[in-house]
Amino acid sequence: MVHLVADGNGTVGFVVPRSVGGAVVRNRVKRRLRALVAARLDTLGRADMVVRALPASATASSARLAADLDGAVGTARRRGGVSS
Repeated sequence: MVHLVADGNGTVGFVVPRSVGGAVVRNRVKRRLRALVAARLDTLGRADMVVRALPASATASSARLAADLDGAVGTARRRGGVSS
């Protein structure tokens, strides 16, 4: 799940609740998401973004996590009218 705010500073925050797993699993998910977002920063523009991990992200492959992130960003852009 991704929330975007247009005309921000380009800040990205991550929310990984306990339902994802223990501390080690949550930190691993955050590291994976951070790497995926870093690779896409040039396409995100100046929008502020909050990425909330769902429990399935703990066992998702890297390709699946990337596809889910891209889909969530696309949905957030359509809902909020944010363009790249």
